[in-house]
Amino acid sequence: CNRQELGAEPVDESSVKKMILTFEKRSYKNQELRIKFPDNPEKFMESELDLNDIIQEMHVIATMPDLYHLLVELNSVHSLLGLLSHENTDILSPEPHVAIAVVDLLQELTDIDTLQESEEGAEVLIDALLEGQVVALLVQNMERLDEQVKEEADGIYNTLAIVENMAEFRPGLCTEAAQQGLMQWLLKRIKTKMPFDANKLYCSEILAILLQNNDNTRELLGEMDGIDVLLQQLSVFKRHNPSTAEEQEMMENLFDALCSCLMLAANRDRFLRGEGLQLMNLMLREKKMSRTSAMKVLDHAMIGPEGADNCHKFVDILGLRTIFPLFMKTPKKMKKTGASEKEHEEHVCSIIASMLRNLKSQQRSRLLNKFTENDCEKVDRLMEMHFKYLEAVQQADKRIEGEKHEMVRRGEILDDGIEDEFYLRRLDAGLFVLQLICYIMVEISNSGISQLQQRVHQILNLRGGSVKVVRHTMREYAESIGDGKSEEFKEAERKRIMDLVDNF
Repeated sequence: CNRQELGAEPVDESSVKKMILTFEKRSYKNQELRIKFPDNPEKFMESELDLNDIIQEMHVIATMPDLYHLLVELNSVHSLLGLLSHENTDILSPEPHVAIAVVDLLQELTDIDTLQESEEGAEVLIDALLEGQVVALLVQNMERLDEQVKEEADGIYNTLAIVENMAEFRPGLCTEAAQQGLMQWLLKRIKTKMPFDANKLYCSEILAILLQNNDNTRELLGEMDGIDVLLQQLSVFKRHNPSTAEEQEMMENLFDALCSCLMLAANRDRFLRGEGLQLMNLMLREKKMSRTSAMKVLDHAMIGPEGADNCHKFVDILGLRTIFPLFMKTPKKMKKTGASEKEHEEHVCSIIASMLRNLKSQQRSRLLNKFTENDCEKVDRLMEMHFKYLEAVQQADKRIEGEKHEMVRRGEILDDGIEDEFYLRRLDAGLFVLQLICYIMVEISNSGISQLQQRVHQILNLRGGSVKVVRHTMREYAESIGDGKSEEFKEAERKRIMDLVDNF
């Protein structure tokens, strides 16, 4: 660190204490002068520059997380946060540059690599920041910054970095961060009509982080009409591809945020009312980069019993005409967006399976009619996929059996954890898609349309497939069903699937 190079004393505990006390003194002096000469900034300008200098010097503390406890014990976390806020209205708020200097310092102190160097130091610092309502203060400070000024725009970027650092170190703080005004600020900033820039990209990233595995923040976003904000922002990419890699990344963050929100049942309805289905349907037709992600969103919107309304509406807006061509033929252009053929086929099959599960009456008949038209070509395609994924799964099973055999030979114990890991590997190798395909097979065979049942069995026999394999796949699927669902739902769903299987 450059203090040593200047021949200054080496940085140790006593020099850090000295630095912190100097900071406290200068901070206090600055505040005193501000109170004394509220209308006369030149009287406190010099003390402000001194304060700024010591804050710069304190960056050296970020190289020694094991001394972070000093910042807390000597109360300087509290003082630093005080410089961000301006509750004291009779004092002119600190010039933005002091607040920005504090933001820069906090950004370095919370750098995730530094935090991971000293677990203890990190815990102490993060606790003190959260106790001081750091997020609320950072948000209030961002409200005052003018992004037309480069220094202030950088201040916003660094503020978002502080949030990202803290959230990575302690994911549990996302809920309270969102509630302390951050969610509202992010939505407002994402909506602002400004040219695309690094800050907008970062906002989309932080938004996606806040929503990860968190029903509280998903609910909050829904209540703030955030679903509409996401749909409006994404609608730009209906007819136009993102113009840069960064803009594409932002688009994907917003799609991720939307998928995340749709895990919450209440947001399915907000998505439906906000005409989200119509937008995704158009994106699928436009063949732009957004197509892959639009498919994923539809899958999230229609899955499970909570997806029933969206399934019916999708048929009403003529979504079957869009989805079946994508089922019949996986687009070649997928490579550009980095999506795999398997991912595409998984989402398409999942959407069709959700519709078979959820549709009633006339919408259900329209779906089943799709399978009979053009001499059952959809069934032929379904069976072609069945054998493709069955083979992939059988190969994975062979490899796994070999590994298990080896482990047993070495005297290792195959506990539940290892079995689960193997099951996840099989799902990933294609078992998940195979389960969806078999589900569609047993559903259409039980539809009461004899033509469909005959065609499924005819192709199975023709290609040496077996009803037993389909039944076994479905049994395994029924066993694993229902993440986070109630016991009675799981039971009913298992029974429903097993009835279909028994009649297959």
